[in-house]
Amino acid sequence: MNAISDISHRVIDDHAVLDASADAVGGKAWQLAQLRRYGLPVAEFIVLSAAAAAPTDEAEHAWAAVQARGWADKPLAVRSSAVGEDGAHASFAGIHRSCLNVCGAAQLAEAIAAVRTSLLSDSARAYRQRLGIAGQARMAVIIMPLLPAVAAGIAFTCDPRDGREDRMLIHAHWGLGEALVGGEADGDEYLLAEDATDSWRVLSCRLGGKAQQRRCADGGGTELRATPAGQTSRQVLDAAQIETLAALLRDAAYALDFVAPFYDLEWLWDGARFWLTQARPVTRRPHYTYPALQNQPAIWTRGNTCELLPDPLAAFDWNFSRRGVNALLEQGARLAGYPLQDGVQRAGLFHGRLYLEASIMQWELWNAVNVPPTSMNVMMGGHQPEITVPASTWRERLRRGLNMLRYLRRAGAVRQRGEAAIVRVRAMAQRLRAAPPPAEHAVLRAAIQEAGQVARSEFDMFFLQGSGGGSLSLLRDTLEKAFPGEGDALGAALLAGGEASVTVQQNYALLALAQRARQEGRESTGFQRALADFMQAYGHRGHYETYFRSASWREQPDSLLAQLDSLADIDADALRQRQQHAAAQAWARIRQHAPWPTRLLLRWLARAAR
Repeated sequence: MNAISDISHRVIDDHAVLDASADAVGGKAWQLAQLRRYGLPVAEFIVLSAAAAAPTDEAEHAWAAVQARGWADKPLAVRSSAVGEDGAHASFAGIHRSCLNVCGAAQLAEAIAAVRTSLLSDSARAYRQRLGIAGQARMAVIIMPLLPAVAAGIAFTCDPRDGREDRMLIHAHWGLGEALVGGEADGDEYLLAEDATDSWRVLSCRLGGKAQQRRCADGGGTELRATPAGQTSRQVLDAAQIETLAALLRDAAYALDFVAPFYDLEWLWDGARFWLTQARPVTRRPHYTYPALQNQPAIWTRGNTCELLPDPLAAFDWNFSRRGVNALLEQGARLAGYPLQDGVQRAGLFHGRLYLEASIMQWELWNAVNVPPTSMNVMMGGHQPEITVPASTWRERLRRGLNMLRYLRRAGAVRQRGEAAIVRVRAMAQRLRAAPPPAEHAVLRAAIQEAGQVARSEFDMFFLQGSGGGSLSLLRDTLEKAFPGEGDALGAALLAGGEASVTVQQNYALLALAQRARQEGRESTGFQRALADFMQAYGHRGHYETYFRSASWREQPDSLLAQLDSLADIDADALRQRQQHAAAQAWARIRQHAPWPTRLLLRWLARAAR
């Protein structure tokens, strides 16, 4: 069907809404058009522009548009879409008028007038005044066929009560959802939790009173009627329906805002499928954190991310980072037996760039193993404010000391399991690389999801990366106490000697490859074999490799090969000797001036940090 956009009367087809000004169609219509653009189930609709407030022939042209679409014999829904409504800071929920079961030209004209007029109601005026919304208020009008409703309701893609991001709250009621939205009836309430596989599971289910439901009246409009006896004692949605609806709600929220997918959505079940009828951002979402931090400001920092992730993140990058940061930072505390607060979010996206919430990280490390916020700040770049921590009793200090001992006792076994996890993940990656790329998008999507879920479930692998920072901090603090002012220098020297880290091993392998290219030539069989071995071991790496869009060395080896001539000038043996000499001098100083218990601890910490 061609889009109808009669400029003189401002009748806008849903396909043309996103081409119009947001000030012309209002927040509600804009959100619905966004959802339809991404293929989500939203009924067709038209919009009477806010710029055409009450021209005398508006209702006639609206009815002509209804007839042109074959809706004249269908009951209609006429909804408000005020400019500024359903935004991030003002929801206007229940403030403006909606009319359901509108039948015929006369009722349509009355409904349009009622929606327009609701902009000037006392409650609408008071709400705008309370929020400090200045300027002339304007109202667009949405017209769409009224979907038959077996059940309907509202849902929040976070927990609006405490702001928790890994929770979803669904309210369901028999019949139209207007009784639930308007507070006339109390429906079922389902609280869901997000798991590591991107699925939602029901945590709790509260069955509400369903003595009445709002249904379409025979003469137009809606009315409250008694719920049939067979439904009053039944749960509105079964487990499969809840799972299907939760997936739809999640997709809708991400389609509207992948950075902050926290939406208040209205939905409807017609007996065969779910539909979305309205979407608005959750306003004033509480900041979910530890009770001790509730009255302290959140501290966001790029101290540990600005060099690794200097550019804005795409949606895929952010989805991985949002989960990966938590998985990475939680493992050490869990190993120590510290009771983390479930659901706290340590990553945030501001202006497209990744930030970490230093306040949560400072609190967890201090309350788990007594690492002060100052030391945590050093690990994160040293330029953040510090949280205020309460004075500790001897019992609390003892608890944290026991946590540290528990961490040290368990860490070795977890590292071994982490190494085994790396082997499994690499084998999976090799298997995926060997298979031809799926031709169908759905199959490719499933393969990416499978790989991501396997990687996220290997928690011991995250410990290998996350624990290094904690061990490094403890190494530096222990050295600083024994050798004031020399902690950083001695720590760097200790890490330079001994067994090389994975990154150092890679760098030495690259130096050897550069030497081979100079000695044998890049076309030689020996160099080509060495290059293939290097790519097998390190081909997944690359410049800014954390970005999903960045090509790996295996995909684009030119950037790697271009470095070989300059790297061939580096004497790897001399570099190793200098590092080993620096480490030997540091250990000699430690043996001379540090007591034996400190020496044993430093050796363990150096190995762990390396």
